[in-house]
Amino acid sequence: MLALHLAHGRLQLRDDMPPPRPQVGEALIRLRMAGICTTDLEMVRGYVPDFAGILGHEFVGEVVEAADAPEWLGRRVVGSINIGCGRCPTCLGDGPEHCPTRTVLGIHGRDGVMAEQFTLPLANLLPVPESVSDEQAVFTEPLAAALRIREQLAIRPTARTAVIGPGRLGMLIGKVLALAGTEVTMLGRSHASLALPAAWGLAVGLAEEAAENSFDMVVEATGNVAGLAQAVRMTRPQGVIVLKSTFAGEAALNWSPIVVKELNLVGSRCGPFAPALRLLAEGVVPVHDLIECVYPLPSTLEAFTHAAQPSVRKILLHNP
Repeated sequence: MLALHLAHGRLQLRDDMPPPRPQVGEALIRLRMAGICTTDLEMVRGYVPDFAGILGHEFVGEVVEAADAPEWLGRRVVGSINIGCGRCPTCLGDGPEHCPTRTVLGIHGRDGVMAEQFTLPLANLLPVPESVSDEQAVFTEPLAAALRIREQLAIRPTARTAVIGPGRLGMLIGKVLALAGTEVTMLGRSHASLALPAAWGLAVGLAEEAAENSFDMVVEATGNVAGLAQAVRMTRPQGVIVLKSTFAGEAALNWSPIVVKELNLVGSRCGPFAPALRLLAEGVVPVHDLIECVYPLPSTLEAFTHAAQPSVRKILLHNP
C-alpha cells in the first residue's frame, strides 16, 4: 500500500508497504483524510530520533474490518492517539496518556495514519456525526488538545489570558477558551498573522508590544523556542504558563524569572475527543477557515513541503 514512511530523518512516500493486519480488539481503517501538524514536521526534524514508521495522527477514516465488533463496519471514525496497556494503575486510574508502556499513533512505537490503511484499537474510536464533514472531523485531535487546557485548569472568566502563536493550534486554543467566557488576546509576530483571529472576534496584539506582567495566564503555542521566553516576560507574578509547543532540539532559557516570579508551568498535551466532536457538530468552531490546501495522498511529499513554509494554515491529505 501507499504510505508516508520516516526513518533516520529520511521521509519517503513508499508504495511497497505491507497492509497492516488488525490484532484482537483492533479495527482496520481506510484513511479518508489526514492533517499535517507541527508535531509531524518536528518528527522529520528529529523530535523522536528513534522513530521509524508511518507518520500521522490526525485523521478521519472508515472502518473496513472489525472482527470483534462488526457494528463498526462502514462507520466514519476518529480516534484518540495514545494506546496504553489497559492494565496498569495509570491506565485504570487516569487513562493511557501516561501509561509507562504506551505507544502513540505515528509518534512513538506505532505506525500512523498517513497511509491507505492503518489499525487502531476499537476502544480508541469515536463515531463521527453525520452532520460533521471530513474536513471538520480531521480537526478533532487538535481541537481536543485545545480543550485539554480547560480540563487541567479552573480558568476564571475574568482572568487576563493570552495565547502566543495564532497558528493552527493556537487559533483552536483561543476559540475554546473564549467559548468558556474567557477574555482571550491572541498575540502574534505580525499584523498579517492576526487577521484571522480578529475575524473570529478575538482580541489581538503584537507579542513584542505586550506589557511585562500583563496577563494572569499565557498559553505558549508558537512551536518555537522563543515563545516560552515571551510567555515568562508577560505573565504576572504567580501566574500560569501553559506549554503547548513540541519541537526538536533544546530551548535555552533564563530560568531565574520563573523562580523570582513564582510562575506555574503546566505542560498540556492530548485532550478529550467527545466534547471536541460536539463542538464541531454545533458549528461553533469555524475550522474551515484554517484550511490552506488539500492534497491527494500521492502528493504527500509536496504537502509536507507546503506545510513547512512560514505562516501556512492547515494542510490536509485526502485519500479518495
